[in-house]
Amino acid sequence: MLKEFKTFIMRGNVVDLAVGIVIGAAFGAVINSFVTDILMPPIGMLLGGVDFTNMYAILKEGATSGPYDSLAAAQAAGAVTMNFGLFINVLISFIIVAAAIFFVVVKPLNMIAAKEAAKKAAAATPAAATTKDCPYCATTISVKAKRCPNCTSELR
Repeated sequence: MLKEFKTFIMRGNVVDLAVGIVIGAAFGAVINSFVTDILMPPIGMLLGGVDFTNMYAILKEGATSGPYDSLAAAQAAGAVTMNFGLFINVLISFIIVAAAIFFVVVKPLNMIAAKEAAKKAAAATPAAATTKDCPYCATTISVKAKRCPNCTSELR
């Protein structure tokens, strides 16, 4: 049983999948930081100083009633909040990751698949015939021949 497990783990697909998950998690963290720390502050400034991380709606007051200075203060007071600002950050992160995957992985793979399909189509198309059989003596002759070189019959 241990030998089968070792064989399973050492398959190329499992190792590739594990590497892909680790790289994907790291890529996700980089994109999340990009959105939260670099992209959203200027967007917030353009929209009049809005801090998306502190955009929330109070669904139920906490132990101490509001208004709360920040989302962290509301949560510390035990308030139930709907955090739509954080959702906007995650949504923008998702769009950036999806666009990156599309342009870095999907588009190149589609281009490679199209080239392969074109190669297969070109290979499947038969080449133009360069010879034909004489209808009188059945000898193979050039397609361009007007007279058979073997039986001297005139060809049409």
